[in-house]
Amino acid sequence: MKHADIKETAEALFNEQRNPFGAFTLGSETHHAVTIPDAVRRCRWIAVDMNASAFGLFFVSPSPERARLVPCFDSDYPGIAVATKFISGANGEEIVRHTRISTEPRWWTDDGVPAMAELFGDLAWTEQMAALVPGASGIAFPVHADRGQCGLVVFLGSEMTMQQDALYEIHARCFSLFAAVARIRPGDTGRMRAISKRELECLKLTANGNTSEEIARLLKLSVHTANQYLTQSTQKLNAVNRNQAVAKALRLGLIE
Repeated sequence: MKHADIKETAEALFNEQRNPFGAFTLGSETHHAVTIPDAVRRCRWIAVDMNASAFGLFFVSPSPERARLVPCFDSDYPGIAVATKFISGANGEEIVRHTRISTEPRWWTDDGVPAMAELFGDLAWTEQMAALVPGASGIAFPVHADRGQCGLVVFLGSEMTMQQDALYEIHARCFSLFAAVARIRPGDTGRMRAISKRELECLKLTANGNTSEEIARLLKLSVHTANQYLTQSTQKLNAVNRNQAVAKALRLGLIE
């Protein structure tokens, strides 16, 4: 099933009034307001339906040179799960390259859970990949949205269940979830303090996987100043940490 087929499947599900976002549809310009806590709850519903024990939603970083997944939220929201740190690290480079060109799901298994290999191996239109999280089984759904944004919705668990028809429905729901998250805007833009060019440069370099020391060197700043710019942009975006600030900046189109 290709990108267009999944979109068609999603729209069919919405027409059956199974849309978890109310009036929202993939082709609509307006929809009910969706907040990150709303999105976390809806992702948790998807996880429950497939008996997954953990989940996470990620944006693909804008840099073609340094492939990276930027976490938006996970099942430990508002905290960050240990699994998310693995996924957004070097382990995610292969799936980022795949996500940019395909929507085909990828899965991996823990060697100690053969039932998961049997479950995923029976699913058509999926392929096995190197583990994103060591010692865990999981499945990753590539998703795309407006403005060329793409990302990944990942589910983890040792006792997940999945039928072929359910695979398409789950993927369609992941598409709608990502599209809704990608369209989130501040409720009152007038209250958001202006973010400076330097702050955006620091955010973009963070999205590309650079450390504070690397950002300071690239922008010819002190490490203290680079961290100060990141702290200010995080506060202005009302984010809890710089990773969430990067995810918000990507959603809002502030960095590309």
